Amino acid sequence: MSERANALRGEAELMLDGQRLVLRPSFAALVAAEEELGSLFDMVERAANGRLMLSEIAGLFWHVIKDRPKELTREAFGEAMMALGLAGVTPVLKILLKQILQGQ
Repeated sequence: MSERANALRGEAELMLDGQRLVLRPSFAALVAAEEELGSLFDMVERAANGRLMLSEIAGLFWHVIKDRPKELTREAFGEAMMALGLAGVTPVLKILLKQILQGQ
């Protein structure tokens, strides 16, 4: 397992298939997410209005995985995320969206 998330850095943890993934919204990771998903501000607004799509959540999470395991594919990541369910990923999403709005 990888190291634990550091809340002071705006990191969050996601446990998938018994593996701890640290999600860190670094500048480079957020730029990559924005290039794929569009404006992060629009994403936050859609989340606040309950209109954020599952593909957007998975895309955001994928880009902010710190030290992503080489064997982890995006498809396997999405499947494991679905197995966790929306109730399992929502607390992590809230942490990341708050960090995006507040910065470090």
